[in-house]
Amino acid sequence: MKLENNPILVTGGAGYIASHMAGMLLEEGYPVVIMDNLSTGVRGWLPRGAEFVKGDLCRPTDCLRVFKKWKFSAVMHFAARIVVPESVSRPLLYYRNNVGGTLNLLSVMAECGVRRIVFSSTAAVYGNPAVLPVAEQAPVDPQNPYGMSKLMVERCLRDSAAAGLLDFVVLRYFNVAGWDIRRAWPAKGRPVPTHLISNAMRALLGGGELTVCGTDYQTPDGTGVRDFIHVQDLCRAHLLALRAFDRGIKNETFNLGNGCGFSVMDVIKMAQQVSGRQVPHTLGSRRPGDVETLVASSLKAREMLGWTPEHDLRSILETEWQRRR
Repeated sequence: MKLENNPILVTGGAGYIASHMAGMLLEEGYPVVIMDNLSTGVRGWLPRGAEFVKGDLCRPTDCLRVFKKWKFSAVMHFAARIVVPESVSRPLLYYRNNVGGTLNLLSVMAECGVRRIVFSSTAAVYGNPAVLPVAEQAPVDPQNPYGMSKLMVERCLRDSAAAGLLDFVVLRYFNVAGWDIRRAWPAKGRPVPTHLISNAMRALLGGGELTVCGTDYQTPDGTGVRDFIHVQDLCRAHLLALRAFDRGIKNETFNLGNGCGFSVMDVIKMAQQVSGRQVPHTLGSRRPGDVETLVASSLKAREMLGWTPEHDLRSILETEWQRRR
């Protein structure tokens, strides 16, 4: 059952994940309005059929203008700054943007009577977990301002729900990669890669060497270990979360990952297998704010949302490579 006939607001919808999400919503018959300030998003990634408004959540007047024009049935909130090293060097930017912008959004939602929000959070809230795979009830201990900013928003959502202002679903992502290769993704205006797999692809195509950040972790090969999830699997989880509101599932937090850990060197080796090329790389030191190993338990999402990821690491890398060839 659709959430009324009113549109879904997708914040940050010109970004990598949110543009995939907006496209999936449109395919499923939902009207979509995208709000993005285009500071890091790409206008060419906006899916055909969505309404677009250029606006900044950090400006309350921009938020109010959008909510006065449309009556939304729900909000999918992706807009955020997401680069861990940048968050360490520019923490105030991250708190102002990720927390302050979200507070403006939540205030306007309350003022306009929009109750439902699906929030894009992160596994970075866990820090260095003592038990793996990490489940939602594990202690939270962010190791960088990016993770802390997301955790602060989660607390704002819980407190707002307790006050009767809204209903939420929080989705804590692990490492997102891959592409919907059915769509044409223009190279013009492409953001600078900031994540491992996108940087590995750039290195494969002659864009310089990939730096392996840290080789002295307590892992099998000394490099950091992460859980990778395909962007389309992630978007399907958002769609299920949106529909779960109608089944009375609300004010819940879910991990989204494959439950398998791969080291940086594992990713490099598989990228070489998929592409048939060598990934030029150098060994470097750890980056401030990085954690050693982070692997998800997504059992709760499987049981409550009925979600199961369909892509493994090879499939993720294959769609990355197909997009760039």
